[in-house]
Amino acid sequence: MPSERLVLRPPKRGHKILIAADGLRIPDDPIVPLIEGDGIGPEVVQVALQAIDAAVETAFHGRRTIAWYPVPAGEKAMFQYGELLPEATLAAIREYVVALKGPMTTPVGGGFRSLNVALRKALDLYANVRPVYWIPGMPSPVTHPERVDVVIFREGTEDVYAGIEWEKGSAEAMRMIEILEKEFQTRVRADSGIGVKPISETGSKRLVRKAIRYAIENRRKSVTLVHKGNIMKYTEGAFRAWGYEVAQQEFGDRTISWDDALRKYDGKPPADRVVIKDVIADNMFQQLLLRPEEYEVLATTNLNGDYLSDAAAAQIGGLGVAAGGNIGDAHAVFEPVHGSAPKYAGLNKVNPAAEMLAGVMMLEYLGWKEAATRLRDAVRKVVAAKIVTYDLARQMPGAKEVGTSAFAEAVVDAIHGAGA
Repeated sequence: MPSERLVLRPPKRGHKILIAADGLRIPDDPIVPLIEGDGIGPEVVQVALQAIDAAVETAFHGRRTIAWYPVPAGEKAMFQYGELLPEATLAAIREYVVALKGPMTTPVGGGFRSLNVALRKALDLYANVRPVYWIPGMPSPVTHPERVDVVIFREGTEDVYAGIEWEKGSAEAMRMIEILEKEFQTRVRADSGIGVKPISETGSKRLVRKAIRYAIENRRKSVTLVHKGNIMKYTEGAFRAWGYEVAQQEFGDRTISWDDALRKYDGKPPADRVVIKDVIADNMFQQLLLRPEEYEVLATTNLNGDYLSDAAAAQIGGLGVAAGGNIGDAHAVFEPVHGSAPKYAGLNKVNPAAEMLAGVMMLEYLGWKEAATRLRDAVRKVVAAKIVTYDLARQMPGAKEVGTSAFAEAVVDAIHGAGA
């Protein structure tokens, strides 16, 4: 039972971000909902806010500021209000459009489904966007991590995230096995769990559309459609086909397929065209290791993108420095990729860089690129100076190991032009 009634009150200062037909209207003092998260979440979020606020202040000299609006979700919300994801929290993000969150706990096996997935589905945040790039000085298992600079657009609501499955031996699973055998002449072992993997034309096209727009707006040279269409022809293969349709029908004057680039331009496409190509998912893992510089934007189905984004992050230092954005047509929630690491909660030990880089993504989404650049550059400067938390210090000879708060202080000093 909830121990108290949830009433959310937005901050007295600040104004709403407005959704217009041609984009967002960002005030100089946007109200931004904030989910602290579980485990280490409150620690990394609070120090990230210090860095984000410092970047905004130094970039705009008080003309712009963020009005943070704490909203509950996760374990604390369950304990306090009896709900993991209160409707009031969802309503706040719907109303104020852009949010920042910390990591939240997702149990393996039984229990509740991922709150991240629940957020994405409830708010239709269909594009999980992860920029993956190397910060100089960051330890890496590969020889040339500087060659990795890719933005992964992973579909966030379909495929395995649609969550349609039945347990082995259940009446539903047995019924599905019976239907498959009798009506489709497809034999499935009787002791199988059954899952259904929906990939729609609507979901695929809007994801690829967003990836192509990003490439055009950010002067990226290519968008690669990643799929397993050689095996799953009507889901993964359809994703590939629908992606090419979007490029040709909606961006025909700004894109060119790789086949056309070879045929018409001897593999040297015009500089004003984004090249659209595709790669089988398993080959894409190899390509990211061997020739990462040939890939700039990836558009993928859900599960493939999950694997690829974590594998790419490993090349540039791991999930401790990986951030992501869950983005819909207007609404967006930005977060670190790593988990809640409850055993480290309260120890002032963990790396807050991913939460800070989620702040960078959020600032870019607001159009506040000056502040985003200051924050990103400050994190780069501190890491290059080898002032790092334990996870990086143990891999960096000569590093100065610091705690969460000291790392944040070094980043804030770097934003202000001192230290590091």
